Amino acid sequence: MALLEYLLLFLSVLIGGGIAFYIQKNNKTILELVLSLSGAYLLGITVLHLMPAIFSTPGHAVGFFVLGGFLLQLFLEQLSGGVEHGHIHAPHHPASNFAVSVMIGLCAHAFLEGIPLSNYGALTDAGHDHNHLLYGIVLHKAPAAFALVLLFLAADFKKSTVLACLILFSMMSPLGAFLAEIISFDKATHINVMAVVIGSFLHISTTILFETDNTHHHKIPLKRVVAILIGIGFAALTVLVEHEH
Repeated sequence: MALLEYLLLFLSVLIGGGIAFYIQKNNKTILELVLSLSGAYLLGITVLHLMPAIFSTPGHAVGFFVLGGFLLQLFLEQLSGGVEHGHIHAPHHPASNFAVSVMIGLCAHAFLEGIPLSNYGALTDAGHDHNHLLYGIVLHKAPAAFALVLLFLAADFKKSTVLACLILFSMMSPLGAFLAEIISFDKATHINVMAVVIGSFLHISTTILFETDNTHHHKIPLKRVVAILIGIGFAALTVLVEHEH
């Protein structure tokens, strides 16, 4: 991976979380719209780019890794409380235990999804420079960092502690990509890791998209529908752009 891509991963988290320091209020409207757009884009690039790449390889084991990734994300959310898709809930247990469990869940997820980044071109046999996995990670990491900071501030953590957690979170995906770059994995291993990440993306994106508003009428507000359509539209445009090249 190029240095610029490492910086993009790192800074997207710091910028997303940094904005929350200045807002410091539980107004979720903008966060919900950004999450809806990023969740739709994440689902779009997963279906249009990532899944075709891994399922083009022979064998059936890759499907089990996708399911495994879906279930792994379900487990990680028991630790993180769903911060990676924008959930902001007050802790129901001691603050220290709460912070540790959230950070373990978030950092494990971020590290895992960074691993296939350094070998994305070889995995997808791409004849272009577009790293769709990187774009998807960046677009959902920024609002996740935003939600993380709001959550920790609402739990009355010191700003210095929140900043330290934010920096730790921002380092995980670049660290996963860096270790995968210096450790030689064969293509099959990278494909299996990407399959796990795809399963995780499917869980995160569908959770974002199918969450309803707080009125319990099981209806998605029109503004979120528009955001979802825009996200899907951006993902579809990436296919058209590649075909033109």
